[in-house]
Amino acid sequence: MGITQQLSLHQLKTKLGPYWLLLAFFSLSLMMLTLARFGLSVWQGERVFSSHAWLNIFVGGLRVDISTLSYILMPALLLLIVASVLGKQNMTRTVIKYYLLIMTALLIFFEVITPTFISEYDLRPNRLFIEYLIYPKEVSKMIFSGYKTEIICTFILLGLGIKAAAMVFASQWHSRTQLSPLKHSVLVISLLCLTVLGARNSFGHRPLNPAMVAFSTDHLLNDLSLNSFYSVAFAIKQLSNEKSSQDFYGALPEDQLLSTVRKSMLLQNAVFNDSSAPTKTFRQATHHGKAKNLVIILQESLGARYVGALGGLPLTPNIDKLYQQGWGFDNLYATGTRSVRGIEAVITGFTPTPSRAVVKLDKSQRDFFTIADFLAKQNYHTQFIYGGESHFDNMQSFFLGNGFQEIVDSDDFANIDFNGSWGASDEDLYTQADIELTKLQQQGKPFFSLVFSSSNHSPYEFPDNKIALYDNDKQTRNNAAKYADYALGSFIEKAKKSTYWDDTVFIVIADHDSRVSGASLVPIDHFRIPAVIFGKDIPAKRDHQLASQLDIPATLLSLIGASGEHPMIGRDLSKPIAPQQQRAMMQYDKNFAYIQANGEQGNKVVILQPHKAATTYIYNQHQLIPSANDEALVQTALGHANFGNIAYQNGWYH
Repeated sequence: MGITQQLSLHQLKTKLGPYWLLLAFFSLSLMMLTLARFGLSVWQGERVFSSHAWLNIFVGGLRVDISTLSYILMPALLLLIVASVLGKQNMTRTVIKYYLLIMTALLIFFEVITPTFISEYDLRPNRLFIEYLIYPKEVSKMIFSGYKTEIICTFILLGLGIKAAAMVFASQWHSRTQLSPLKHSVLVISLLCLTVLGARNSFGHRPLNPAMVAFSTDHLLNDLSLNSFYSVAFAIKQLSNEKSSQDFYGALPEDQLLSTVRKSMLLQNAVFNDSSAPTKTFRQATHHGKAKNLVIILQESLGARYVGALGGLPLTPNIDKLYQQGWGFDNLYATGTRSVRGIEAVITGFTPTPSRAVVKLDKSQRDFFTIADFLAKQNYHTQFIYGGESHFDNMQSFFLGNGFQEIVDSDDFANIDFNGSWGASDEDLYTQADIELTKLQQQGKPFFSLVFSSSNHSPYEFPDNKIALYDNDKQTRNNAAKYADYALGSFIEKAKKSTYWDDTVFIVIADHDSRVSGASLVPIDHFRIPAVIFGKDIPAKRDHQLASQLDIPATLLSLIGASGEHPMIGRDLSKPIAPQQQRAMMQYDKNFAYIQANGEQGNKVVILQPHKAATTYIYNQHQLIPSANDEALVQTALGHANFGNIAYQNGWYH
């Protein structure tokens, strides 16, 4: 019986010829992707089991895998059909074999790197993976410094996988089909129909997309339904489109959108008379008299959970001290999870979108509003100081095109005692910053400097013997956060003795939290960040109001006495805001959250997801509790979620 089955299988292979190889690739790849998904699900078992998500993950995953493999097989199938018609089947053997080997290598590679990516971002590889590829020098230094074990495992598994695939493909190839012309035609038509159907994986108007297999409020569980090759390929497709938030969340009429956004700005008697910049209006500063200097110290990856003054780990004694000496915010939220998103909010006051941050978009590289451009027109010298290479994340191009007159990066530093993967240490950064600020003070005109730290970033490299380690292993996130605070404290002590201290308003604020993760549509806790404004004339107070990174630039301009017209929609927090009017907003991958203060009952949160109805929650005790939809708040959220894309496309933010 066994011999008969073997003969039948061999006869089937012979009859199908080269088409059998495609079937072998499809079957083995489907098995590999399913096993990889199973392994990831077991690894994340606490989240998977608690939500009874197994069936959804594997049914959705099967759909995504079939679609992925169908797309991969299409070029090989079309090549075989053309070769068959021309009678050149032998010529296609090498091309198809190596094509399938390359595709196999990519499938394996993306699955092998997935656990590391999930550990860092709580998501499968996506657009972040693509964006990092733009900067191979910085990223390769980071990877080879902090992920040596992962690199070795990746190469071993990739090599074994390719070798096994090559052996299988060599043994399964049969150069010619022995089917009759009629049967061959039926087979070809059937395979074409199956691959098209498999690729679309839907009888609806739209082909399969991630939203169709999303089932949970836990972002990672939805991502487990994908495979990483598909996730990256879909991200590439989205990058080429840069789809508007209206395509994701639904549209609002333009006049209704502008009315919603303007109302939320809380400006009494404001006049909006510039149709080309419909949120542009005059803002009166609270500070009168001599213009103050402004220094923004943007802290890399410093979430509230690392700040003792905010109930986090005891890693930041110097920031904790600033919270006692200056104006410290207890409930301020970042708009996103990347540095460019933090720069976008703090420097431009621009709302987050599902597209890339404006720092990277083409139409915002010139004549896009920034507080640097605003202050340069008020006779300020504007400057960016960074310990790495300023071209990273397109910062240099964006800054120079939008009001920054000077960029000082690691190439310009007078001395560097410690150089890590991301450039000079924070101590070296602040030493250079003190030199630059002293020099600017001597020139006698007001200045604005953005100082951007980098030591608190994977692989967490910093000088030895500077701090008492919090963790036993040196290169950890906690130790890096503690070192970043140590370096900051040294700078502040130096600044207090400087010539520029009396004339300067400072702020220390994080760009975002590190490793934003959690089993919710938007893990709100991980968007809470420290921010404290300080200086000679800044009174000490703890501010408990709900606020956004978007409010910081408008507030800072007010504190330094810079009145004038600008299009920012953020509030001036130096002026009173009623508790029920306080709000924050944030973008978590493709999900947008709008939070409104709601007293002791917990804040109200509207979450917008792509191609789904908006949902309303009460955020209390660090949890999102489903609530009846607040339609007025949904419209407010939709207006703010759509504003960024429409303002960018229409050139409203000049």
